[in-house]
Amino acid sequence: MPEQPSSPWTATDNIDHESKNVPNFVPYNPPAGGWGALHATAKALREQSIVTKGASALLAMNHPKGFDCPGCAWPDARHAGSFELCENGAKAVSFELTKRRVTRDFFAAHTVSELNQQSDYWLEEQGRLTEPMRYEPQTDHYVPVSWDDAFTLIAHHLTALDDPGEAEFYTSGRTSNEAAFMYQLFVRRFGTNNFPDCSNMCHEPTSVGLPESIGIGKGTVILDDFAQTEAIFIIGQNPGTNSPRMLTELHRASRAHVPIVVFNPLRERALERFAAPQDPLEMATFGETKIASEFCQVRIAGDIAALKGVMKLVLEAHDEAMRRGAEPVLDLGFIAEHTHGFDAFAADLRATGWDDILRVSGLPFDQLERVARVYMKARSVIVVYGMGITQHRLGTENVHQIVNLLLLRGNIGRPGAGVCPVRGHSNVQGDRTMGIDEKPRPEFLDQLKKAFNFDPPRAHGHNVVKAVNAMIEGRAKVFIGLGGNFIRAVPDSGVAERAMRNLRLTVAISTKLNRGHLVHGKEALILPCLARSDIDMQGGVEQAVTVEDSMSMVHASYGLVEPPGADLRSEVAIVCGMAKATLPASGIDWDGFAADYSRIRHKIEEVFPELFANFNQRIEKPGGFHLYIPPRERIWNTSTRRANFILFPGLDEDPPVSDPAMLRLATLRSHDQYNSTIYSLDDRYRGVFGGRMVVFMNEADMRERGIAEGEQVAIEALADDGRRRVVAGFWAKPHSIARGSIGAYYPETNPLLPLAHHDPKSGTPAAKSIPVIVRRQSA
Repeated sequence: MPEQPSSPWTATDNIDHESKNVPNFVPYNPPAGGWGALHATAKALREQSIVTKGASALLAMNHPKGFDCPGCAWPDARHAGSFELCENGAKAVSFELTKRRVTRDFFAAHTVSELNQQSDYWLEEQGRLTEPMRYEPQTDHYVPVSWDDAFTLIAHHLTALDDPGEAEFYTSGRTSNEAAFMYQLFVRRFGTNNFPDCSNMCHEPTSVGLPESIGIGKGTVILDDFAQTEAIFIIGQNPGTNSPRMLTELHRASRAHVPIVVFNPLRERALERFAAPQDPLEMATFGETKIASEFCQVRIAGDIAALKGVMKLVLEAHDEAMRRGAEPVLDLGFIAEHTHGFDAFAADLRATGWDDILRVSGLPFDQLERVARVYMKARSVIVVYGMGITQHRLGTENVHQIVNLLLLRGNIGRPGAGVCPVRGHSNVQGDRTMGIDEKPRPEFLDQLKKAFNFDPPRAHGHNVVKAVNAMIEGRAKVFIGLGGNFIRAVPDSGVAERAMRNLRLTVAISTKLNRGHLVHGKEALILPCLARSDIDMQGGVEQAVTVEDSMSMVHASYGLVEPPGADLRSEVAIVCGMAKATLPASGIDWDGFAADYSRIRHKIEEVFPELFANFNQRIEKPGGFHLYIPPRERIWNTSTRRANFILFPGLDEDPPVSDPAMLRLATLRSHDQYNSTIYSLDDRYRGVFGGRMVVFMNEADMRERGIAEGEQVAIEALADDGRRRVVAGFWAKPHSIARGSIGAYYPETNPLLPLAHHDPKSGTPAAKSIPVIVRRQSA
């Protein structure tokens, strides 16, 4: 059906499959972690009928000769503990190891239209995919297809395109280094740089902003720095759900009396108090540890104002010290030798008014003073940040301001200090290192040409926003997804779904059933691949893959369990199979690379000689090796050859909206969710059970709108494109959240996020700051 811009599009039409599940609000008072986490882990193993196998696999996860957790990208703790896992990692693995199977009989019993009426949770619960399937439009069923026929169909569609740029090649962050490297090689040999990638939707402001500030798009800390730091700032990051193993470091730091300052609109349980499951005494005594020493509930879109407030106080203290002839507060030697742009930056801070800072940030002056004192007292500071910083209209500028704060006192390039962006999926950073990038560096393309004897395309390709626009406009014809659940992650869900259904071919390389298999092109393939925990045998030889974590550690991962079916293939084998069928005269030995991953690593070494010298030998070391990060040695590969103070005039990280009833919506994960994968309908830390259509609101905002707890409301996005976006059927829940701010789960709220509402520098959708109106549904 053609889009009708003047009509409301509601999620209940074809997105909100959980709306019939009325959530139950029950206060949950225990700390994060603790016995609740162990109970949830055991429950996940029981529900998937893998108690014995699952427990054995979990003990080997994140250890040498074991497999890397398929969840978050937090680094392994030197493999010293008896178990290096968390509740959400255990859930991810239990869902991989499940005994449930999605077979040809399952697809024969359900049409695609029937399956599309089920919830995301239900789809995930059906189990592992077992054989390649092809969509049959005459019957609306997926039917079995051989691997050779699947590759032939892909090759037919790709070679029939008028231009290689009519195909979009998506990558999920769980893809291994080896698979990602072969994927980018295949796509560039085919002739395009169209790489819409999951990093486009989360940390692209890091990849854009950090190089402008410090010369590289990666963090500067390693795990050892957390044992040496004297203060930790956590901004826009909820580790209890998104990277729970980080809580081990926060737990240790808090017990060592290291101050932990948090900036977050919502009070999150894991940032308040935590009980470490690895701590026998704490578990035996039902104890807990306070995490945040200062919890700053900044308003959504108030991060730059809050950071400027802290930096202004530091600068004022320095100016006063200079007037009194006391020791300088700023690291003047570092600023003079290693930075550029300080004078203009300082002048802007001095000119910024306190009334504006307090109004936009929503924080009281005395709290900002306490935070500034923590920063000035500490000789080494780590700033951790997540998507609460990056998913804004000016997310790149948010990243710049975090670096500015660190530069004031030389907190980059020394032990215990630095910037720490916490990535989401377990190898999203590695994928980018391997060349999954729509704007590749010329030096990388030169090396690729030298290693494989072809001239790669130089024109920039599509990120996620441009890829979806190309589908809407009919310029994209083929979509291939290497993992992930693209349609559940993108903005403007309703428009994107209709656009994807017009594609000639969609290909999903997946482990489990998801919405992306049901929102497909005129022809469609599901290609089942091995999971991280599966043994990967090629030609009778067990293969290892490698991953890179958020702190640039690269290490090997070895599957430990038998795959759920004989007809699954590895991601590497699938990529090489597509490439061989599509490019038979490419001169690249696709079969040889698929048979021996060490050959791929030799080529990675050839393309990236400075980073990956002796790659195959170095991954034999337990824990792997650290990639070179120049700012750790105070080497700045920027245009000025220094670290840059980057000026941001004003305070608005998101454009102001004049509507007085406007609230800003941040999309959230529940605690039983990882990215778009829904493990259950509960969110125990926030006291929600049995449903996901929930909006968290400040009680004063609820009173102003006459909204009572448990009352149903509709949320309408405020956009200037003439299209009305409404999602109905939310239940309102009071929560400790900053005034003017609300939170609700995604993907249920993705229809509210306009495709045009993104950071212009990075292209990242501004999912953490969507201007909305909330109304009683009965009104």
